[in-house]
Amino acid sequence: MKLLTHNMMKSHCKGVVNGFPLKLTSTQMDVKEIEFNPDFVNRMLSRLEWPALVHIANQLGVGEGLPEMLPEEQQFEDEEILKTIHHVLLEVEVIEGELECPETGRKFPISKGIPDMRLNEEE
Repeated sequence: MKLLTHNMMKSHCKGVVNGFPLKLTSTQMDVKEIEFNPDFVNRMLSRLEWPALVHIANQLGVGEGLPEMLPEEQQFEDEEILKTIHHVLLEVEVIEGELECPETGRKFPISKGIPDMRLNEEE
């Protein structure tokens, strides 16, 4: 599961008001090089919950070089910063681990890079 995916997921358990951001624990990560596309990265910036991305990247030890805040225009001109964001969003992948609802504590496994967010009927 890429960190871009994590940034767009939330819990849908019964009674959950926000369900975001999901806590993420990784027991296995991988880095896969992907062609750099600065236009794509800049277009994604307005769709991201930036503080959540910075927090989880730092928690996983891959956030070095990420700015703490986005500029007001939500665009970066500096190619090195764009490459850092690209790396965090698209190249870092959680292979094994779990997601946890911040409100209920319900855990969702990640296996072979795929999060399983299925709920039981009573959830």
